[in-house]
Amino acid sequence: MSAQVRVVSGGLSTTVQDLGRTGRYAIGMPPSGAMDQFSFRVANLLVGNPEGAAALEATYIGPTLEFTDERIVAVTGGDAAVTLNGEPVPMWASTRVTSGDVLAFGMITTGARPYIAVSGGVAVPEYLGSRSTYTLIGLGGHEGRTLTDGDVLPLGDASGGTQGAVVPDDLVPQFPSDVEVRAVVGLCSYRLTENALESFLGTPWRITKDADRVGYRLRGGTLDFVEREQPFGAGSDPANVVDLGYPLGSIQVPGGDEPIVLLGDAVTGGGYVTIATVISVDRDLFGQAKTGDTIRFRDVGIDEALAARADRTRWLDRIRSALA
Repeated sequence: MSAQVRVVSGGLSTTVQDLGRTGRYAIGMPPSGAMDQFSFRVANLLVGNPEGAAALEATYIGPTLEFTDERIVAVTGGDAAVTLNGEPVPMWASTRVTSGDVLAFGMITTGARPYIAVSGGVAVPEYLGSRSTYTLIGLGGHEGRTLTDGDVLPLGDASGGTQGAVVPDDLVPQFPSDVEVRAVVGLCSYRLTENALESFLGTPWRITKDADRVGYRLRGGTLDFVEREQPFGAGSDPANVVDLGYPLGSIQVPGGDEPIVLLGDAVTGGGYVTIATVISVDRDLFGQAKTGDTIRFRDVGIDEALAARADRTRWLDRIRSALA
């Protein structure tokens, strides 16, 4: 029998993800992939996998998994009580499991999404070069959907990983409920009045219940548009523009209220105003933000966005060195 992991319980919303289905945006295919790519990469590092190996992303309540052979597993991301055969195991550390062992989760306490990596990776078939799940149209991952009770996932050959590897405490990220998100203002920000743009940046926006892998809807204020004549090719609503591409992380303001931050499973273009784009590093923050949390936006330039990416790379390099 080939190596596999059995899903005793799928949790609230658990999918197979990797680093994403990149290079297909021009044909309307979003990347999907792990919402919190930093935590995802570290989970794979802990079990000796390539950083892009397929693993599991859970939301709020993790799955219950039964293993059929000896493996190294690690859980990173949002904090939750994790147990192995009923005994607590630490997060951000590697643990050995054997045939019949059961890994289970309690409700998340901080953050929103735990990541579960298994040595050898989850060996579901690739689709367009990725094993990530895109549930909106049912492709990739395990049958294009979230995991359910009784599913069986194939595992790859486990060639690395050791028990007891631990990420140092000072390198473990924190997931507060009130976060500052850096964004580059642009694209259609000219549609907002000057006061409205200042209000957007000065408002503490609260995450609504409409927050998932497609996008996060926010609430907290109303933004006014500059008066105009309806251009040819655009809708009549002040929030409409002539159709354009939506960068990953772009922020729409349909109707002038309840901004929507578009994430890994979002559509790639359309005719709504997009006033800013969350920098790539800070998209991870939405992966660990939940309903009721507060988001504050800060306008940055390209240089600061690139510097933030370099800082993140150095952070990962420190973890790689600590685990070597």
